[in-house]
Amino acid sequence: MNTPVDPTYTWNGAELDLDAYLARIGYTGERTPTLETLRGLIYAHTTSMPFENLEIIFGRGIPLDVETLQDKMIRRRRGGYCYENVGLFAAALERLGFEFTALSGRVTMGATALRPATHALLRVSPADDDRDWLADVGFGSGPLGPVELTPDRGEFALGAWRYRLERGIGALDSELWTLHQFGPEGWISRHTFTMNPQYRIDFAVGNHFVSTSPRSPFTARPFVQRFHPDAHHVIDGTTWTTVRPDGAAETRELEPAELPKVLEEVFDIELDAADAAILTRADWASTR
Repeated sequence: MNTPVDPTYTWNGAELDLDAYLARIGYTGERTPTLETLRGLIYAHTTSMPFENLEIIFGRGIPLDVETLQDKMIRRRRGGYCYENVGLFAAALERLGFEFTALSGRVTMGATALRPATHALLRVSPADDDRDWLADVGFGSGPLGPVELTPDRGEFALGAWRYRLERGIGALDSELWTLHQFGPEGWISRHTFTMNPQYRIDFAVGNHFVSTSPRSPFTARPFVQRFHPDAHHVIDGTTWTTVRPDGAAETRELEPAELPKVLEEVFDIELDAADAAILTRADWASTR
């Protein structure tokens, strides 16, 4: 792996309360920079941390410094979207001695026009393995483990969930990877990415767009996900969808007043009274 040789390439892992983070995600395995550890960390993180954009809906910003991330996601047991999940995960990997590079992806799932590259990813090289692996802990629907970055990876399963990785040619004959996943509509492209290394400042720029732009899908309505080995729960506005690994899906329309209770019981997000009131008094269905 070509990790940038630059003293500014840091993810501030020294600021992370590693014990608290590992307790939050329920990880009790070895603390060594190995492939087995990476697998365990990704599984624990993706099945413990909700994906959510609620701070934007509540009119607050999305800081990416480690102290704010661990206060929100560890101490207050909230979730976050890709930049928050990946920022926290990167700090943990750095503390554990992993070699990795941050990447940016372009979300294609649900896109009707070209979107900016605002999805955060990590390319990880474990100390006991000569291969590079994709850690995609911030998308909200897995994968449950690392994905080997090999051109002929093709279709694979992590747990019961199915994915497909392809390497092709993008603009200006550049290398372009595409990750697909299997769902209710069959196989769909979820995002593309390149191997161009990203710094924390690059993620800060993307985070600003995603959290403030009217063109961002996350500034108009609640979008929350909870991923399990056997179910993927999504709230989009007031629509609650549950998808199973075989593609079966169930959908229910919620009243705004139901949102805080469903978020607590299904998505493991407990809001205070003031934030809950914001969700219950808006007609989120009309903002989709």
